[in-house]
Formats: sequence, structure tokens, C-alpha cells
Amino acid sequence: MMGLRTALVVAALSLSVATPASADVFKLFGELHGGGMYGKGTAGDLKDSAFFSQAKGGAYGVLVGAELVFADIWVQHHQYITSDGIKTWSQIGVGVHFTTDLGSAADIKAHTSPYLEMGAGLWYGIATGAQVMPPLDKAQVTDQGFIGEGRIGIGKHLSSIFDFGLVVPVSYGYFFRDKVGAANNLSTNYRGIEVEALLALRANIKLL
Repeated sequence: MMGLRTALVVAALSLSVATPASADVFKLFGELHGGGMYGKGTAGDLKDSAFFSQAKGGAYGVLVGAELVFADIWVQHHQYITSDGIKTWSQIGVGVHFTTDLGSAADIKAHTSPYLEMGAGLWYGIATGAQVMPPLDKAQVTDQGFIGEGRIGIGKHLSSIFDFGLVVPVSYGYFFRDKVGAANNLSTNYRGIEVEALLALRANIKLL
């Protein structure tokens, strides 16, 4: 997955040089997500009960963040619809994000052009086995993990504020169950992958 993240960053840098890209210096943004998720444990004693393997199916949620040139900080909350009810994953991350506008110069100037986006980041997240209401109690946390993620997306600018598109995040993570000493107890650790396909409605607030 490290190779995937590196390839995405290199490709995005190449595209940003070759075609017009977003020139925003600093902005805040929020996204509404809806789609699906597939996950699987790949290694470790608990791989067969990996959170994303148990939670795969329909997905929806929100992401909010801030972007300074190409550097981002994100907070994301997703809920997954399973036969056992709602499961949740909340995460905070940092990384890079590139948006390249496509189409004619007139469409780009009018903020109605198609766009391509790429990004990569590192996240820390926590899972619950059921839908919960904040504030979150530690007893409600089932899994925790560190994730490396690469993403690619396509979409269309609807205006200078709103965008609509499809984003596909692909991630690989190291997870552990929420128990005392879990990080040092290999029997409670596992590794896994997650792939999502999400429709995203984004609102941008450009400050600089």
C-alpha cells in the first residue's frame, strides 16, 4: 500500500503541472458521503473478525477538513449498514490532496468544469459495534487502528462552492482491540484492507 500512496502522489503532482489545478491557498470544506464499503482482514490472530470485514456493505457519513495549499487535515465519521445493525468508524488524519480542473478555460473560470482529484494520508480511527450517541464512552469502542490511505475521485464543479463526484479511498491498516495492553499483545492485533466507493457532495469555503 505504500507503493500505492507514492504512485498517487506522483501522479497528482504530474497532473498539477500538466493541467490547470486549484489555486486556493486556504479553505475549509465539508462532504456528505453515501455508497458502499468492502473490507477484509489480511493477517494477525483476529483477521477473521476484522472490523471492516464485519462492517462491509452500505456506507454513509461525513468528512470535514481544512486545506492549506495541498496539505490537509481531516475528521471523518462513517456508519455502515449490516445485518447486525449499524457499526461506526471515526477517524482523524493528515495528508495531501490535489484537484485538477478539466475541460475548457471558460468552464474552469465559471466553476462548472469536471475535475480529477487524488490524495494520500495517514489516519487514526476508532470503531464501535453499534450506533452510538456522543459523547463516546470508552466501553463502546471495539477496535482502534492506524491507516494509510490513497484515494482518487472524479466529479464536477457545480458552482464556486459546491462539487459533486465519486471518490474511491483504498486503505491498509494495523488494528487492535480495545483492551488494556492491546497494542503490545499480538493476540489482539490484526491487519486489514478497506475499499470504499462513495458519492460525495462537497461544500468549499475559500478563505484565501
